[in-house]
Amino acid sequence: MERVRVAIVGYGNLGRGVEKAVRQNQDMELVAIFSRRPAGTVKVMDKNAAVLNVADAGKYIDKIDVAILCGGSATDLPVQGPQFARLFNTVDSFDTHARIPEYYEKMDRIAREAGHLSAISIGWDPGLFSMNRLLFEAVLPAGSTYTFWGKGVSQGHSDAIRRVEGVRDAVQYTIPVPEAMERVRQGENPQLSTREKHVRQCFVVAEDGADKERIAREIKEMPAYFADYDTEVIFISEEELKREHSAMPHGGFVIRSGKTGEGHKQLLEFSLKLENNPEFTASVLLAYARAVHRLNKEGQTGARTVFDIPLSYLSPESPDVLRKKLL
Repeated sequence: MERVRVAIVGYGNLGRGVEKAVRQNQDMELVAIFSRRPAGTVKVMDKNAAVLNVADAGKYIDKIDVAILCGGSATDLPVQGPQFARLFNTVDSFDTHARIPEYYEKMDRIAREAGHLSAISIGWDPGLFSMNRLLFEAVLPAGSTYTFWGKGVSQGHSDAIRRVEGVRDAVQYTIPVPEAMERVRQGENPQLSTREKHVRQCFVVAEDGADKERIAREIKEMPAYFADYDTEVIFISEEELKREHSAMPHGGFVIRSGKTGEGHKQLLEFSLKLENNPEFTASVLLAYARAVHRLNKEGQTGARTVFDIPLSYLSPESPDVLRKKLL
């Protein structure tokens, strides 16, 4: 069995999740972990993997098949994505939906110039949810699509809060509005604004002496993250955050409600209930790392999304086995 040599870039919750996922995939080998922290301070589980500073990534160009980028979308991936696409094939979980088109264009250009393949916005939303939105709308053209997230911890939004000056730590929960979901499931096809579908709840640990009113205002007015939602900012102690908000659950629903033929109601629904969001997202990233490696070996370069990658490339099984087992 050919082994895909992977590297992890960024060793936070998502990076640790990728390391655990590698252990569950026999065709994967973790070669290196790149971190901005001093290498000696990064404690990893896989003692066979090299631990290096991100500045040393260029030394591993011929030793890595795919680099899995585990930074946040707010500030990390816009820099690391292009940087690493010049060196390796990459997979990332860029999840700022409004900025995906411009991020795609930049990654596509850089990856093509370097002869690499970069899968962007890989995860469950964007990612698996995106696939189901496309599938449901293609199958049921007369209807409306609704996406609900949560209740759960959003890694990207929590990271965005932690970048606000004066914030020591934070956890953000995305919570669907139950009344909105019920109306959709009843086939009402309501016109729902962003604000009517979800609320966002932020638990924030502020630095000593920080201006809490300013912090709350900056969070609530943050474009692409909180400005379009009813957002609650709750300041708590570091001890309470660790005690009450250390778990990382999440989930959500994609629902397509419509009609066929003579007005028959049809409802399509895909859902996830996750006990550990980073570990699940890591598992999705790793499946797409396999696909990226295969497609690049076939000569493909540039950027790809979940819309562009055949499902069979995600599996370690051969096409004939897939036809026999799953078709």
